[in-house]
Amino acid sequence: MTKFFDQYGTKLWEAIITHLEYVLVSVALGFVIALILGILLSRVPKISKFVIPVISVFQTIPGIVFIGVLFLYLGMVPLTVLIALTVYAVFPILKNTYTGLLNVSEGYKEAAKGCGMSSMQSLLRVELPLAMPNIIGGLRMSTIYIVSWAVLASMIGLGGLGDFIYIGVSTNNNILIIAGAIPSAAMAVGLGLLIDALRKKVIPKGLRGERA
Repeated sequence: MTKFFDQYGTKLWEAIITHLEYVLVSVALGFVIALILGILLSRVPKISKFVIPVISVFQTIPGIVFIGVLFLYLGMVPLTVLIALTVYAVFPILKNTYTGLLNVSEGYKEAAKGCGMSSMQSLLRVELPLAMPNIIGGLRMSTIYIVSWAVLASMIGLGGLGDFIYIGVSTNNNILIIAGAIPSAAMAVGLGLLIDALRKKVIPKGLRGERA
């Protein structure tokens, strides 16, 4: 084991950092895009019946195919991976945001109007807080998915923990496979726990029992 870390320790650490950067940046971008789209679509449910299925189509495209197509146009740059991962990050958050906002009782909205709130105030102070269990649930799901999909970055030579997994598979080296798989799993669990902690901070106590 000591010999392994002497040989691969620095590369492994760099791979972990690269992998984490891909995950955090793409999920952050996906969250912003999905939140805005979810709010807009919740205001026009008729359009959402067409828009959401179209966006969901991207979820059915194999990750390596999507990254490969982007690679043809953008080349071997981190932006190629970030665009692909951001697109994959959007749908779970978008779907949960849209569902959460639609499920807010009309009674709460009417009460907000009765208190003299504008549409924006109602959204920020009433609807989004009530929809937050769904939104955070979508964020958690998206983050865990992206941790696994970020492995595909190594397929076009852009690093991450996938380097160890794919080299290990191609050389039949179980140690390298484990070296890539264990940090990936730990990253998914760790980020999931962080989001659970965030959930407790931002969601009112009475709503914490709801899960997306």
